[in-house]
Amino acid sequence: MDLFKLKGLTFFLSYAILAAVLGMLQFGYNTGVINAPEGNIEYFMKDVYKSRYGEDLADEEVQRLYSLAVSIFAIGGMLGGFSGGMVANRFGRKGGLLLNNVLGIGGACLMWFTKVTNSYEMLFIGRFIIGVNCGLNTSLVPMYISEIAPLNLRGGLGTVNQLAVTVGLLLSQVLGIEQFLGTNEGWPLLLGLAICPALLQLILLPICPESPRYLLITKQWEEEARKALRRLRASNQVEEDIEEMRAEERAQQAEASISMMELICSPTLRAPLVIGVVMQLSQQLSGINAVFYYSTSLFASSGLTDESAKFATIGIGAIMVGMTLVSIPLMDRTGRRTLHLYGLGGMFIFSIFITISFLIKEMIDWMSYLSVVSILSFVVFFAVGPGSIPWMITAELFSQGPRPAAMSIAVLVNWLANFLVGIGFPSMKNALENYTFLPFSVFLAIFWIFTYKKVPETKNKTFEEILAIFRHGNGRNSFRDSRLYGSMLNCVNALEGHLPVEQAGLVHGEEKGDSFGNPFDHNTEELQLFDSAYSAKNLFPSRAHSTYAFYSGT
Repeated sequence: MDLFKLKGLTFFLSYAILAAVLGMLQFGYNTGVINAPEGNIEYFMKDVYKSRYGEDLADEEVQRLYSLAVSIFAIGGMLGGFSGGMVANRFGRKGGLLLNNVLGIGGACLMWFTKVTNSYEMLFIGRFIIGVNCGLNTSLVPMYISEIAPLNLRGGLGTVNQLAVTVGLLLSQVLGIEQFLGTNEGWPLLLGLAICPALLQLILLPICPESPRYLLITKQWEEEARKALRRLRASNQVEEDIEEMRAEERAQQAEASISMMELICSPTLRAPLVIGVVMQLSQQLSGINAVFYYSTSLFASSGLTDESAKFATIGIGAIMVGMTLVSIPLMDRTGRRTLHLYGLGGMFIFSIFITISFLIKEMIDWMSYLSVVSILSFVVFFAVGPGSIPWMITAELFSQGPRPAAMSIAVLVNWLANFLVGIGFPSMKNALENYTFLPFSVFLAIFWIFTYKKVPETKNKTFEEILAIFRHGNGRNSFRDSRLYGSMLNCVNALEGHLPVEQAGLVHGEEKGDSFGNPFDHNTEELQLFDSAYSAKNLFPSRAHSTYAFYSGT
């Protein structure tokens, strides 16, 4: 499947996505950049402390300071992610991304000049600010891409978020080896190179359009939304997109300015919110950030030399990029839920293998290689599903009104879990030693069961169809066919205000039941929707006739 030959993927849409995902490349780069120069940074901290106070800093204190440098990035991410919805509503998706680059440039410069100023506090502040930048990116970028992508490409293009993360991760790992910038002199520049994605996005993004959904639904600027769609679709035929947005707007008018507290208290939206939160936890509490932040020391503890451990870390980045490329066409072919189950299941199996290899590595020499293979396989299955799907599905589970608030909550949870893993893993590693990955195995089993029981498939469904799933119970059993229900709901929304009252009562005279052999209850919402779809045939044949024909069996 050639992604670039898919219907609807125009040059300008590709350009807009490329410009936007530089924010996720920034996130990936700053997640992985702190890993390789761990020894150099710890040496710098010892040196600064001795020059200030005339005494050596204990190894435990050095490790604690380094853990703070790692995890303060996640504290900034929490603040940025929590603010994402407010920024998106006030400045727009594109406008928010542009303003966010000011933070990216500021944080990168602070880290770059850490050694010149002989201050590890500047490193902490820089990591915090770049964390705020990345937190905003993780909220704004998936939101922007999900709103500009055509329905048939939303899954594959959403995976490009994760591809950008993995490219940034790999880039930071390659540049972090001693042959490049992983030296006592080079590591400040290594951290400061985070300025590049921010500058590049400032150059590329201004000519991209704002999200058409934001323009039409939030700002009520219909003509600007049409112009944006024409540019993105490279066509004047944008009425179907406009119609879908109008239907979504009518369905969500009561929630147009929904706050996070209103979202949490809404019975209708509680189920998708819980799913969005648990999906974010399934990404962070899987143990993957323990690998990203501390893979060099993990590989060293498994028996590899320091140099081999750094090259094995590069292997993690390369595998992430390769597997994410593989998952792009699978996302809209196999489905989000299925890939997530495969990913969590594979990670669970190899987390057990990691524990086994750690336990017997001292008895059998080649077990260190099993440990490396298990860690790399763990990363492979992360890239298959949990790497990209939680970001994508959170944006898909909510329509325009509650989406910014939902993204803020989900991203806050994601970064909070990120922080806990980042600051807690060294202590957990010291306490549990060879059993370090067992808690992650337990979490992975819980998340697999939850996904199997509760998470619906969102592949090729409009936002209205997905919302219909939760209005009528669990996504796997709701109203016989949730996508069909959502299609008819769209028909009802589109027809609102157009159908005469007597026409709404039209029923096919000889129809005794649906195409599944179930008799109609003339007092149910099913019959009302059936009637509306039937009535819609003459007004919207291109959208309503196929729905009516399928449901009635005619």
